[in-house]
Amino acid sequence: MEDMERPSLGQMILLASSSAITAIFYTVYCQKYRTAQTLKGAKRISLDDELQNFLMDLPGKCVPYAVIEGVVRAAKDSLSSQFMDSCKGVIHRLSLKEHKMVWNRTTHLWNDHEKIIHQRTNSVPFDLVREDPDTSSLAVRVIKPLEATELDLETVYEKFHPAVQSFTNALGHLLTGERPKGIQETEEMLKIGATVTGVGELVLDNKMIKLQPPKAGMQYYLSKLDFDSLVQRSESDARKWKVLCLLCGAATCLSLFFILRRQYRHYKEKQRLKRLQQELKDTRARLGDDESEETRNSCIICLANQKSSVFLECGHVCSCFQCYQALPEPKKCPICRNTISRVVPLYNS
Repeated sequence: MEDMERPSLGQMILLASSSAITAIFYTVYCQKYRTAQTLKGAKRISLDDELQNFLMDLPGKCVPYAVIEGVVRAAKDSLSSQFMDSCKGVIHRLSLKEHKMVWNRTTHLWNDHEKIIHQRTNSVPFDLVREDPDTSSLAVRVIKPLEATELDLETVYEKFHPAVQSFTNALGHLLTGERPKGIQETEEMLKIGATVTGVGELVLDNKMIKLQPPKAGMQYYLSKLDFDSLVQRSESDARKWKVLCLLCGAATCLSLFFILRRQYRHYKEKQRLKRLQQELKDTRARLGDDESEETRNSCIICLANQKSSVFLECGHVCSCFQCYQALPEPKKCPICRNTISRVVPLYNS
């Protein structure tokens, strides 16, 4: 009797791959969920004249994770746009992005491809103040704004410079598999007067209130969205990864179910054949050495009819034709478990 059939290589690869992807999705989901819950639990602080006294009474004179909503104001000098007159800000970013078509040798299609070939970001010290700064001199200095996980910059200028094409260049592009489309020039700024939601560590340092990157495990935000919208987007991002994790987990469970069901069916069939062989052995033991030729030629399955079928290609003669027809598909020899390709009738003279 052969050993229990093992899962195929393809089934094992499918199960291992889906399990690994599920684990990755679950890890990302847990991280996104923790980030959303941490952001949701941030303390909202109002920009009022009592803020300094409020921080003075706290341990360490800081709020570990605080939310500040205010208007951007340059602390000293400001940055000017290179292309737009009278456009000033505190963070300036200039990007050059190359657009080209790349030939995919697998799909035999041209695909869009983008690559940043140059990017320069400048910043100057700036504060967050109330929308009506004339009624209060309170300001919160933003520290290390470029380290923010989310830094919303407004696009103030954008221009696409198409690539110059010639016959020689076109021929070279076909040979190399790359066809340039052009260069996109983009200028982004955090403009003075923009309303920003800052989330980070709020600390009082030498009578100056600072918003700086929080401790490890917390995200630093400088977003144009209000705090409620920022929380909703973070929770939506976590739910998206949760759905992906559930779908991939369901596929893993389904694959495991089919593999186990196949193994169970194989085990039950093996037990049935063992039981039949044991019954045949017991019957022969009861009959003894003087059993008749008719008994020796009886079907090993039903033990009633005479053996009347030759199984090919293995050549075993062990059952009657009625029991052969009752074998489950795909039909296999009860003796050696090889697949039966055809049956030849056996005539006893």
